[in-house]
Amino acid sequence: MNPILSVIENKIFAVVRSDSPGEALRISEALIEGGIKSLEITTEKSIMLPVVEELSKDKELTVAAGGIITAKRASEALERGAQIIVSPVFQTNLVKFCAGHHVPHIATVSTANEAYNAWKSRIPLIKLFPSHSMGGTEYLEDLLRPMPFLNILASGGISLNNFLGYLKAGALAVGLGRALYQDAPVAQIKNRAMFAVEELKKLEEIL
Repeated sequence: MNPILSVIENKIFAVVRSDSPGEALRISEALIEGGIKSLEITTEKSIMLPVVEELSKDKELTVAAGGIITAKRASEALERGAQIIVSPVFQTNLVKFCAGHHVPHIATVSTANEAYNAWKSRIPLIKLFPSHSMGGTEYLEDLLRPMPFLNILASGGISLNNFLGYLKAGALAVGLGRALYQDAPVAQIKNRAMFAVEELKKLEEIL
């Protein structure tokens, strides 16, 4: 399956940020045990690339490399098996790189103009960040009202208690970060992931 379509189908996109490769891998493994199938590993630091490589061995997962702003880091991530390149900004050089290498690209935007320009550049999934700080679900609805064609991945400050609201408001997927693993032992991280997956199933049954 196309990696972007996989993210949209799974709807929960776990964003793992850590300064320790070992910790990032432990968090990721606990999330996977809890039912998460799409993950972004932030790779601003090259020491995190081996985590991408290790997780990419599991062909049932969709693994993205995040925090990428240079073609060099994007190239390194692809060599390690990343299926998607995620940038914390929207910039044309990375758009061109990903298009040239036929790799899906998720660019990050905050404003309506940025979102529209990302769409015009054929970004298949646009990360809206920081969603909570920008106004939460109301901001997302206001953004989509005049531009319903935008494919939005809402992320930033979203909790386990309100992530379903973003899907109801029109997001195709939701990025969950610290809400899944902050100040939590492995067992609790797994339980949080299981809770999110179960809540999503309930919503899908209603819809």
